Amino acid sequence: MNHVVPGAAVAALPVTLHVTFPDHTLLPLLFGAHDAHLARIEHRLGVRLASRGNRVAVTGPTDQAQCARDALLGLYAALGRGERIGGAEVDAALRMARAAREGAEPVEEPRLPLSDTPSIRTRKSTVAARSPAQARYMEALATHELVFALGPAGTGKTYIAVAQAVAMLASGRVERIILSRPAVEAGERLGFLPGDLRDKVDPYLRPLYDALADMLPADQVQRRLATGEIEVAPLAFMRGRTLAHAYVILDEAQNTTPVQMKMVLTRLGEGSRLVVTGDPTQVDLPPGQTSGLADALATLDGMPGLAVARFDERDVVRHPLVARIIEAYDRRANAERDTRNRTRPAGETDVAPK
Repeated sequence: MNHVVPGAAVAALPVTLHVTFPDHTLLPLLFGAHDAHLARIEHRLGVRLASRGNRVAVTGPTDQAQCARDALLGLYAALGRGERIGGAEVDAALRMARAAREGAEPVEEPRLPLSDTPSIRTRKSTVAARSPAQARYMEALATHELVFALGPAGTGKTYIAVAQAVAMLASGRVERIILSRPAVEAGERLGFLPGDLRDKVDPYLRPLYDALADMLPADQVQRRLATGEIEVAPLAFMRGRTLAHAYVILDEAQNTTPVQMKMVLTRLGEGSRLVVTGDPTQVDLPPGQTSGLADALATLDGMPGLAVARFDERDVVRHPLVARIIEAYDRRANAERDTRNRTRPAGETDVAPK
């Protein structure tokens, strides 16, 4: 008599998978100092890795073992492309492998092999996708002239956009980069800041300078800032300009007003690209003021040529605690909304933001 084993039971059965790596010289980098990368995979997935020569045996529940194998193959391919790997890259490979195994990608979208995930090369580094959402975002940046990126802090929205801008500037596809943010205080009263105009607005724009420093040598950043090839400016400086052959990034766009957002969207000229990033849940505008980001998304919904990349806590690539913190706040917000809905008259409910 044949017995059918449920899928969940099959996934939990222990297996041993063997992975062979042709290039011995890459193995020390793949395994990490004192096998730290292998230990990290073991800890994250609850599997056991044993290396012998150029072969690694992966033992554990079927799904976890397959994820570990896929992650190792993806990391090995990255090393073969000349990329460096560390703890963050190991975590990213595991995140991508889990997403592929769990079917996180929509069925109609073909899955990329882990070794073929998109990446952006700049003078100082290669920025590779660390989650399926980041991979889709990179593809949108490469193929669309207007991209909205929405999601919590730590998902790489701004960092990846700056990397794409620097890569396009280096290749001559654009002539300059313009990085802008609204100068809105995040729940604090900073008072009168000392210094000239640049001294006053630089604190708001510091994250953009930090991203640039990761993409280009310091002397190049300073030289390009001096020549105007790279411009970092508050949002007010965009008014009245036509931005041709430029890569424009508007960061923290949830803190724009609808008038400001329309002003930025209508600045684009010939050969330009615009990336708008923001977190709709972190609006620092005065109470009752509509966010320009939410207004633009509602107005432009379905417009040809526009791409919208959405991230959530699963895509956070900072410290693992950040994702758990975001998830905890989201759970509390959802519980509070459900409580309000239960106490309101029939037919009147809160709607969660998209």
